[in-house]
Amino acid sequence: MENMLQVREKYVRLIGIPFLALIMQMVMDHDRGELTFFQNYMISFAFTFVYWNGCFLIFMAFRRLFPSIDQTIKRLSMTIPTLIVFILLGGAITRISVGEMTIDQLTDINALLEHKFSALVAAITVGSIYECVFFFEKWKDTIKQNEALKNQQIRTQFEVLQNQMSPHFLFNSLNTLTTLIAESQDTAIEFTEKLSEVYRYILMNKEKELIPLGEELAFSKSYVYLLQMRYPENLMVNFKVDDALLKQHIAPLTIQMLIENCIKHNIISRSQPLIIDIYVDNGKSIVIRNNLQKKKALEKSTKTGLENIRKRYQYLGDWKIDIIVTHDSYMVAIPLIEVVEHQSTYENVL
Repeated sequence: MENMLQVREKYVRLIGIPFLALIMQMVMDHDRGELTFFQNYMISFAFTFVYWNGCFLIFMAFRRLFPSIDQTIKRLSMTIPTLIVFILLGGAITRISVGEMTIDQLTDINALLEHKFSALVAAITVGSIYECVFFFEKWKDTIKQNEALKNQQIRTQFEVLQNQMSPHFLFNSLNTLTTLIAESQDTAIEFTEKLSEVYRYILMNKEKELIPLGEELAFSKSYVYLLQMRYPENLMVNFKVDDALLKQHIAPLTIQMLIENCIKHNIISRSQPLIIDIYVDNGKSIVIRNNLQKKKALEKSTKTGLENIRKRYQYLGDWKIDIIVTHDSYMVAIPLIEVVEHQSTYENVL
C-alpha cells in the first residue's frame, strides 16, 4: 500500500508541477523584459519545481518524525516555520540561478521577500493537499484497524465462552451436584446457587470490554467454590486484594480463564495440592500465581487462553501481559485499568 501511494504521488508531481507553473505564470505579474512566454514559463517551472519538491521533502521528513494523527498539531507547528525558511532561502537560490537576483542581494531584505507571499500561498496550498491526503489515509487505516479489532473481540468473546465455560465444565458440575444431592441437600442448594451465579455473570458481562475488579473477584470466588467441590482437599486458592483497588477494572473472565489454565496444566492430588495465589502487585497488576507441577499428559488444548487475553487487552489499548516462569511457580500479571469518567480512554493504574 505504501509503495502504491509513493507511485501515485510521483504521478501527481509529474502532472502537478507543470500545471501549477502554468497557473503561476498566468496569474503572476513578472517584469522580465522581452522574454518570451515560453522563457517566462520555464522560469516559473523552475520555481515551482524547487518549491514543490522542497516542500514535499519537508512534509515527508516531519511526517516520519511525527507520524500519528494525534501529533498533527506538533507536526504542523514544526513544518510551517521550516517551510518559510526554505521558501526564503530556496527562492533566493533559484532567483540567483535564473539571473533574477545577485549574490550581493542576499543581504537585501526587500529582495529576499519579493514575490514570497505568492510562493508561500502556493506552498501552503500544496502542503495542505498532502496533509489532507495523509490525514485521510491515516483515518482510513484507523477505521480498518478498529473494525479488525472489533471483529477479533467478537471472535474472542465466542472463543472464551466456547473454550473456557465448555460443556465439559458444566458436565462435571452437574456430576458434582448429583453427588451432593445424595450427601447433603443444603450443600447441593448452595452449589446450585453458585453455579447459577457463574453462568449469570457470563451471560451479563460477556459483551463488556471492562468490569470492576471487585465484580470479577466475586465471580472468580463463585467459580473457585465450584472447583473446590471437585477438589475439596487438593485445591487452595488465596485471594489477597486490597479493598481500595476493587473499583479498578479488568477484562471480564480474565481471572477465571487463568484459574482454569492452572487446573488444566497442573497436577492436582492430595500429595501434590495445587495452590493458586491471586494478589495485586504494586497496585498496578493483578497477579495469578500457582505452584508449578506440570502434568505429563496435558488435556487437549486449543491454545486460546492466554492468546484471548492478549488480544482483548490489545483491543483495549495495547496493554502488556507479563508471564513469569520460575523453577517452581508460574505467574501471569494482568494490568489493572482505571476508567476515567467522561473520557473514552483507559489509563493504567499508577
